[in-house]
Amino acid sequence: MDLNSLNSIYFLGIGGIGMSALARYFKWQGKKVSGYDKVRSPLCMELEQEGMEIHYSDRPEDVPAGIDLVVYTPAVPKSNAVFVFLQSSGIRMLKRAEMLGVISATVPAIAIAGTHGKTTITSMIAHIFKVAGIEISAFMGGISVNYNTNFLGSENPRWVIVEADEYDRSFLHLKPHIAIISSMDADHLDIYGTTREMEESFSIFAKQVHPDGALITHQSLGKLKEIHPAQKDYGLSLPACFGLESVELTHGRYHAVLEASGEKIPFSFGIPGRHNLENAIAAFAASLLAGVPPEIVASALASYKGVKRRFEIHLQTPHKVYVDDYAHHPREIEACIRSAREFFPGRTLTGIFQPHLFSRTRDLAEGFAQALDTLDEVILLDIYPARELPIEGVDANLILKKMKNPRKQYVADHDLLSFLALRPVDVVITMGAGDIDRFVLPLKELLQA
Repeated sequence: MDLNSLNSIYFLGIGGIGMSALARYFKWQGKKVSGYDKVRSPLCMELEQEGMEIHYSDRPEDVPAGIDLVVYTPAVPKSNAVFVFLQSSGIRMLKRAEMLGVISATVPAIAIAGTHGKTTITSMIAHIFKVAGIEISAFMGGISVNYNTNFLGSENPRWVIVEADEYDRSFLHLKPHIAIISSMDADHLDIYGTTREMEESFSIFAKQVHPDGALITHQSLGKLKEIHPAQKDYGLSLPACFGLESVELTHGRYHAVLEASGEKIPFSFGIPGRHNLENAIAAFAASLLAGVPPEIVASALASYKGVKRRFEIHLQTPHKVYVDDYAHHPREIEACIRSAREFFPGRTLTGIFQPHLFSRTRDLAEGFAQALDTLDEVILLDIYPARELPIEGVDANLILKKMKNPRKQYVADHDLLSFLALRPVDVVITMGAGDIDRFVLPLKELLQA
């Protein structure tokens, strides 16, 4: 496909974090960009301010004329009136993942896959390459705090850095030069059916890595060994191709020594959580294999500020702490809580969790219960449905009933602030991938008051 021949591109579901990065790419290229989304979110308002035309009704007559190409996300149901209209219009339609495949086909790509950590690793690598002065196009699944965007572009990119999403097997449209696989915990079973099917997709993705490139896998993923001739593993502990010889936590920063091919590289890192330190090792590995000097990688990691909604600290005083996190899988919740225990030792943790998707809640209820039990106090909100219709017998109480923590409570969304106003709290953590972030500002104000 000749992208230069396109003048007007329409995004169906433009407010999604991955879709908005693509929309920004084409706007940056000088194209006319328009789209539809169900909700006028803060991100949509930013896109409007950047010159994109967005409508929020699903009336086909609101779709602008003269569209050359439609990019859509599977999160928009095919029964949507705009989708039906565009499908019958004869205009070419591509999934978001297909478009990423087109963009990355002509430039060497670094693709970051895994059920956890991929957004953070992607944003780290993008930051490292920016600090190194290497021209890139980067598509991130979250807002980089360093750059306040999910897209970074340049005129003549030497690399495309892209988050490789396993949902709907999207990452199989990519054929990267360097790939990272951080984890393969059971998720998206509404798509895959079984964990084995999901793991098979990761194996297929791994086999698509360029034969002259490199595959970097977490040291726990033995199932992926010997897929690629230049396979490397990484992890917090040695032995691994990229591992840490030592780690110290001092004044809120990690000070570590990376061992890689016999070389010892000291670096410091200020993002909470051992899982984020592990993500930094993956970013270090990919950057070194791409030719970035180790001292530049170390310098970049020291100035890395994280991703919004990834253990984002909004309030920190001697008496109150408020953290917001995107955690929406049991392993992510466990990692978030471990980070809080490490950075705020001896404090009382109150977790507020909004489950994301009925199917995920049904499939992973036991895991959610076990993860949330490690908090001192738990508040469960209603399930955020996203693209799904309700499933009979599946609600927040499904998790609540499996929990052993005596300090657990279901609270309706509209009662959350009044409920918290009457309770003494110490460290508060909101977790979830839905719209729980709408509580960030009012919760911060409540805790400050």
